[in-house]
Amino acid sequence: MRIRINVASKNNVKIDAVREVAALYGMLKNSEICSIDVKSGVSEQPKSLDETVRGAINRANAAYTDCTYSVGIESGIMYVPHTKTGFMEFSACVVYNGKEYGIGLSSAFEFPVNITKMIHKLGLDANEAFFNSGLTKDNKIGSSDGAVGLLTKGRVTRKDYTKQALIMALINFENPDLYGLK
Repeated sequence: MRIRINVASKNNVKIDAVREVAALYGMLKNSEICSIDVKSGVSEQPKSLDETVRGAINRANAAYTDCTYSVGIESGIMYVPHTKTGFMEFSACVVYNGKEYGIGLSSAFEFPVNITKMIHKLGLDANEAFFNSGLTKDNKIGSSDGAVGLLTKGRVTRKDYTKQALIMALINFENPDLYGLK
């Protein structure tokens, strides 16, 4: 049976991350990867763990059509105590098979203080904040190496941490007996 995975995004970083991760799994090897443009149903810049995960779930639900799995990926910031800004950026990934959800998160990192202020006080999303601050000339940094790529000097890219979240979301599908999946 041919496996089709619908990725709820037109962002090539996310699509390539799904393609690369699928190749690592026997159950997903040689999958057809399709890109579907859907809305997250949350703000352009999610500002909580709940809102970010809900955005990924909404994307996975909306993309689940004529496929074996759909994948929703949403990046956002969440409150983290003891940090300089109070918030960290992360990515949430949801894999949906029509019945069950697998949810995974990436590693997280802190935006610079002025970026976090711009997001909260001016209502900018991360792309806009990084561009307007002059830290990048790329006004769509989230469609390339991402803020994480900029801040780690390329040691970790947006694709890397998107792949982390996807691998975490696939854990219960790869180990169905341990999670009560049929």
